[in-house]
Amino acid sequence: MRDPPGALGGLDPTMTPATERPDWQTGADGLPPLTNPELLRYSRHLILPEVGLTGQRRLKAASVLLVGAGGLGSPLALYLAAAGVGRIGIVDFDVVDETNLHRQVLHGTSWIGKPKLESARARLAEINPEVTVDTHETRLTSENAFALMRPYDVIADGTDNFPTRYLVNDACVLLGKPNVYGSIFRFEGQASVFDASRGPCYRCLYPEPPPPGLVPSCAEGGVLGVLPGIVGTIQAIETIKMILGVGESLVGRLVVFDALEMRFRELKLRKDPGCPLCGEHPTIRELIDYESFCGLGSAADAADAGMEITATELAERLKRRDELVVVDVREPEEHSIAHIEGARLVPLNSLPERMAELDSSREIVLHCHHGVRSQRALEFLKRSGFQKLKNLRGGIDAWSREVDPSVPRY
Repeated sequence: MRDPPGALGGLDPTMTPATERPDWQTGADGLPPLTNPELLRYSRHLILPEVGLTGQRRLKAASVLLVGAGGLGSPLALYLAAAGVGRIGIVDFDVVDETNLHRQVLHGTSWIGKPKLESARARLAEINPEVTVDTHETRLTSENAFALMRPYDVIADGTDNFPTRYLVNDACVLLGKPNVYGSIFRFEGQASVFDASRGPCYRCLYPEPPPPGLVPSCAEGGVLGVLPGIVGTIQAIETIKMILGVGESLVGRLVVFDALEMRFRELKLRKDPGCPLCGEHPTIRELIDYESFCGLGSAADAADAGMEITATELAERLKRRDELVVVDVREPEEHSIAHIEGARLVPLNSLPERMAELDSSREIVLHCHHGVRSQRALEFLKRSGFQKLKNLRGGIDAWSREVDPSVPRY
């Protein structure tokens, strides 16, 4: 990419001797000047011909919105602030949890239980007090996405769920914003830049979301703690390059990183002329219900149909010795960390071949870590003819919090 987005476009990124550009520190070219302390702070940038004073002032003039202050948002926020990006917005509504700390390096132990945005603001102020940090403590939705995203030059997607990824992508295309994308799972990460004005969008790569529960979240499937640091840093590099207008961007390319093999692979991406969002004849002209699009209404449907049970309800029924079978659909490694006494372990991926071990005449309560995989197991068994099924709302995590604190949380 050669031209930065939005108001930053059209400026010559080439470093020019100060004697030939006396207006560099006056702001006469529309870019904010750098103070003497900033000149010292960014001195290692300034001696790079690809950055120079003009480039550093571009960074100061730029604005980036981070969607999420978690694993990917942490390195993004830290390095964009350190680089001198003048305005950083962060959308998040979560609090810091102890399970976040092995990968979300933006937050520390003293912030457990407090809003991530407060932690992020405090940490970024330590990194670079010259940067303006906008905090948006809300869930990104179809109703607020345009208002939140419109004021920023670049959108960086650090989310961990498919509805929000499609929402970010669609809003970026409709607003004409570049989307710096990253995703992580276990030992593998992906990164790209989706800019529909010059290449494919996320829908060109993934026209349809996977079935609910097929791809577990980090909470369900785990993630190597250092992995988001690598992928998030790639996102930060792409964002900075975009603002400076230097180098070759990841538009039209998907970088896949395998930490176990320590290998990077690159896949070429092409714009889909039939894409309903950015293709030749687009049919998507407004934001939609992304929960429904991704098929995530099934959990609510199960609750409405009476196929859900709370941890306290299950505890009461087990105490009464009701005739029911508790089935744990997690992996053996998870079962060894924490389990409900008497639960039968039948991992989700082995359920089809082990289904005959379950008695369809008895009531079966399915559980996993947080309730996602067990909901998928319930739907599979229901299609296979089982009728007496319940899903444990919140999984074994809810059991630990609400019933038996001696069962470890993870």
